[in-house]
Amino acid sequence: MSGRGLPVEAGPQCVIIHPHTGGGGADLREPEMLLGEAIGLAHAIDLNVAHSEAVKVLRPKPGTYLGGGAVERIGALIHGDEDADSEADNETVVILDCALSPIQQRNLETAWNCKVIDRTGLILEIFGARAQTKEGRLQVELAALTYQRSRLVRSWTHLERQRGGAGFMGGPGERQIELDRRMIDQRIDRIKRDLKDVRRTRALHRDARKRVPYPVIALVGYTNAGKSTLFNRLTDANVSAKDQLFATLDPTMRAIDLPSRQKAILSDTVGFVSSLPHELVDAFHATLEEVQEADVIVHVRDIAHPESEAQNADVLGVLTDIGIDETVQRNLVEVLNKSDLLAPDALGQAKTRAVRANSPSIVVSALSGEGCDTLRQTLAERLSEGFETLEVNLDPADGATLAWLYRHGDVVEREDGDDGIWLRVRMSPIEAARYQHQSH
Repeated sequence: MSGRGLPVEAGPQCVIIHPHTGGGGADLREPEMLLGEAIGLAHAIDLNVAHSEAVKVLRPKPGTYLGGGAVERIGALIHGDEDADSEADNETVVILDCALSPIQQRNLETAWNCKVIDRTGLILEIFGARAQTKEGRLQVELAALTYQRSRLVRSWTHLERQRGGAGFMGGPGERQIELDRRMIDQRIDRIKRDLKDVRRTRALHRDARKRVPYPVIALVGYTNAGKSTLFNRLTDANVSAKDQLFATLDPTMRAIDLPSRQKAILSDTVGFVSSLPHELVDAFHATLEEVQEADVIVHVRDIAHPESEAQNADVLGVLTDIGIDETVQRNLVEVLNKSDLLAPDALGQAKTRAVRANSPSIVVSALSGEGCDTLRQTLAERLSEGFETLEVNLDPADGATLAWLYRHGDVVEREDGDDGIWLRVRMSPIEAARYQHQSH
């Protein structure tokens, strides 16, 4: 490591530090893999990573998280031969891939004379840059304000100033920090009311879909697992699908045709990530309600990723956190994606594991389409569980009822005779009840 400082390149530059305990405890994944994920997050908002490293921290320091030696060494790296108090390098952003307290964040900014953000702040930056819909922007703003509220001690240099009251009232007035906190609280309350309206609208949309009714299939998975690519493959849509973390933030829905002429609605949701900030889990409940209400949940996994199992645990943990653990056990279909990146031996092992899995597990390549027909068939079978089989005799002139049965059921057998049309139709209990009601 040179004393000359960071290389100077065009664009905003950052230094990424991933603190780790050196194994055991909460560190179940390789530090270098987690550091690589943090680098990917930085690239997602077009930051130029000038330096990155994993730093061993046996016990986080209350004041700076990192030890004194590491703080001094990183400061020298940032500023090189310049005085640490110089303004020359203060545009560099240091990202600590962990959760910092407001005091730790402030102290590190003072020590390094540059902006410091933690993992939560970085993810919020990405979400703020990517959210497109009104709902998505509201959710991001709610998460950001909740996060910022606890950091007012860091965000202002004038917190000890007091504003005087009206001249005739006297008194010390209201401290700036108290006013700022009150303004944030008012905005948070307003956003929560707006999100209640969003949830109400979503509930109306779900009720409308139930009356159609089309079942809902929700795609979930770790960020960059290939959900959007699979979504496009299954629906012939053109949703943005990039090799980038959090390429999809706002939920997207499209119709999907399944075998036996069955239709469903496929929902592409935001990707999960390890150590997902609680502010984001709370703020994105409105989006995740689509997962809670889904008839089938498709968990898309990047089977070619070296830490696929750890990512799987992270996703299932978030699903449990939002209260759908029972739904997961009952309605989850596992998709082992990116099979095209596996060597032949590894691909064979993945297919063997998929066959032995307790719940449905399908090896696919969303990029090439391999395995997608099997996935469609599995989804059709899962959605048709509990369907009823009706035998129907129709007058040849009753074309309206015949068309209705084809639209709302799966006609598995048909015989046309001079005296009428005989059908064997499989349909959901709801549709069967609707038919029985209409025909009597």
